[in-house]
Amino acid sequence: MPSSCSLLYGNEIQVERVCSLDPLGADARLAGLPEINSSGDVRALAALLRGLLPARETLSGFDADGCLAAMRDRGMVLGSLKRFGREPLEAVPEATPLLLELGERTDMVPRDVVHHYCVWNPTGPRERMYTGDVQERYLQESVRMVFPRLRAALELCQILREHEPHDPKFSILLDALDHEISSMVDSIDLVIEHVSPRFFARVLRPYFAEITVDGGVLLGPAAAQVPLWLVDEILWASDRGSEDYSGFMRDSVRYSLPGWRNLHGSWKDSPSLVTRLLEAYGAAPDAERTAPALRTSAKSLAAVLRTVVVFRGRHLGIAKQAYREELRLYPVGSGGASVRLLQEIIDLTRKNAQLAKAARHRAKQAETAQA
Repeated sequence: MPSSCSLLYGNEIQVERVCSLDPLGADARLAGLPEINSSGDVRALAALLRGLLPARETLSGFDADGCLAAMRDRGMVLGSLKRFGREPLEAVPEATPLLLELGERTDMVPRDVVHHYCVWNPTGPRERMYTGDVQERYLQESVRMVFPRLRAALELCQILREHEPHDPKFSILLDALDHEISSMVDSIDLVIEHVSPRFFARVLRPYFAEITVDGGVLLGPAAAQVPLWLVDEILWASDRGSEDYSGFMRDSVRYSLPGWRNLHGSWKDSPSLVTRLLEAYGAAPDAERTAPALRTSAKSLAAVLRTVVVFRGRHLGIAKQAYREELRLYPVGSGGASVRLLQEIIDLTRKNAQLAKAARHRAKQAETAQA
């Protein structure tokens, strides 16, 4: 059974502890991983993976955080083997039951995800890397810097469900959400400045390829596993999305933290904030439609959506370069999203931002007419 602490994955204390752990004695071994990868030595990689397989009785002594650290370290070798054309569990089949046990005990998929590769990855001399290139380190840091504020953003989203658009607290919460989401813009700017599309497409992307575990295909660590889609869901996507985006979210939820999967379960069929705002305007008497709190809520909601559009627009720019036909090695991103889907999400976000702005504009017109 999953540990009782599993719903707390991602808090600062837990992240610090997982980063500090080396349950498989992998520090020295993984320090040499970039050199092995530079030579493409599949036999050495298979031997490395075998060396990271503890006895079952040893594994049974790991707590939840130790299991996360073990999955992190083993995952680096899984991705490396697949990058050089080998299904890792065909090369080392004895790893399969241990991966399945780690997945069950942590209540996550039985391989590494973006949390393992970035958030639970120690920094400094112990940082686990596929290539050792400074560009890879910047990419890891761009994800690492987002998660604390994204966690705060999701907490704000949950609180927003408990307030109505005409409540003055609604816009205050949205402004706080906008502040937290702005970290996404900072992170993508870091990538734009320090990671070339060619390096990502040709060097790093192959390490994130999907692998087969116990007959099922599992994606590798991917930026798309950073659940901005959960924020979209509460803002607009629960009832104003598209079938393609809904399908992407259904495919992505399994790679999320347990607590975030629970949020998706409670949010996916709820009215979005955009819908609630439009309904508040539609149901309110004329005098209430001009209430300052309702207008301010519309303004704040439009601002949050605008910030999301800025981030996604910059992300789309990178994706278009990395996945252009003459450069790419894969047709879609490591999280399963295509460039076309990214464009569709931006278009839908802009459309919903315009709805929020239009509602506020109508309220202003009504106020002027009453004056």
